[in-house]
Amino acid sequence: MIIIDLTAFRCPLPLVKVKLALKQIDTGEKLRVLLSDPGSRQDVPRYLKKVGYHHQIIQSKESVLTLEITK
Repeated sequence: MIIIDLTAFRCPLPLVKVKLALKQIDTGEKLRVLLSDPGSRQDVPRYLKKVGYHHQIIQSKESVLTLEITK
């Protein structure tokens, strides 16, 4: 599993980094993403749903959202 911490970045950079990371992993691999920016916390899950990636929320705190994405 690959973990990328995007809490230091603001929208739209986290979405761009998630897209790039998903291109680099193989089918069946998992990617764990940490987000803090309010826009990214909405945009990234919306994008994943739109393109059909299976994802689940591992942790949702006020400051950080942790997603696990399966390619």
